[in-house]
Amino acid sequence: MSDRHLKYMDGVKKYISDADEEVVRKIVNYCGIALQSKDASLVSCSDPAELDRVRVGFCTKKLELSASDADAAIAATCEAMKGDRQKSRVAFYYLVAEKSGTLSKLV
Repeated sequence: MSDRHLKYMDGVKKYISDADEEVVRKIVNYCGIALQSKDASLVSCSDPAELDRVRVGFCTKKLELSASDADAAIAATCEAMKGDRQKSRVAFYYLVAEKSGTLSKLV
C-alpha cells in the first residue's frame, strides 16, 4: 500500500491535530492524479468556479451534501484556512468533511 498520503498529513494536522490517517489516505486516493499538478493540488477560495467544482465534485458526489450544507462547509473551511495563501486540496477536503460531519463517509 502506498504511503503517498503521508506528505499531506502535516498540512491536515495544522488544522486537525488528531487527523485520521485513513481519511487522508482516502482523500489522496480520491484526488488521484490531480495532486500531481501544483495548480490542481490547491483550492482557491476567491475563485467561484473552483468552489463550484468542490461543491459539485466532492461535496455533492462524495459526501452527499445538499447545496446549502456544502456551501456552509466550504465557507467555514475557507474561513478556517484564510491565513494560508496556498490551500492544500487534501487539507481543504478533510476540513470540509469534518465541518459537515461527514468524515465517516470517507472511511
